[in-house]
Amino acid sequence: MSFRTGCVVSIVAGLVVATSSGAQDGRHGQGHAQSHDWYQELKQPGTGHSCCNGTVNGIEGDCRPTRAYLTEEGQWRALVDGRWVLIPPRAVLNQLAPDGRSHICASRSGMIYCFLGGSPKS
Repeated sequence: MSFRTGCVVSIVAGLVVATSSGAQDGRHGQGHAQSHDWYQELKQPGTGHSCCNGTVNGIEGDCRPTRAYLTEEGQWRALVDGRWVLIPPRAVLNQLAPDGRSHICASRSGMIYCFLGGSPKS
């Protein structure tokens, strides 16, 4: 492989990684439509209120896929609108999403309604 071909392959691979990770940065509305059917079933722990506000007048709902990790202290941190935040224990649902990924339900102001941690990767 020539130097030039190697550079092109590296650039394309970098774009693929950046694109796929950008799709899970917890931005409001991103990925909501694809999972709306099961988001509707989610209930906030302790209150029983819906985690998902649905789509109203074309505005996307509050739930979306995100990236997340467990801290050494056993607390979840997740990307919410592109910013890492600590997930309050009251919002953590003790179930896995059908796709195995992490998902967050949070308002535009940052209020976190529900969170599902993703399955561990091997």
